[in-house]
Amino acid sequence: MDERQYFVYIITNKRNTVLYTGVTNNLERRLYEHRHGLTPGFSSKYLCSKLVYYETTACIDSALNREKQIKAGSRKKKILLIESRNTQWQDLSEHWQ
Repeated sequence: MDERQYFVYIITNKRNTVLYTGVTNNLERRLYEHRHGLTPGFSSKYLCSKLVYYETTACIDSALNREKQIKAGSRKKKILLIESRNTQWQDLSEHWQ
């Protein structure tokens, strides 16, 4: 039985103007990579490092499908999703060590 946990997440930049959606099995490690520019691409180019939304699942297929669903949605839908759990757009990883 696989007891892994997968995360679908949305990060943004300091001004909350850019939204990046991703999936990982280690959210803390992945945020570290985003914050330190260790993976070139969209999030690095636009300095996305603020975690504003995430959800978990035990199934990688569910996580990948959810990521695709979120990415296919409009910016407005992404904002509504974020604000359904994080009305102030706080960095949800702010107190992680």
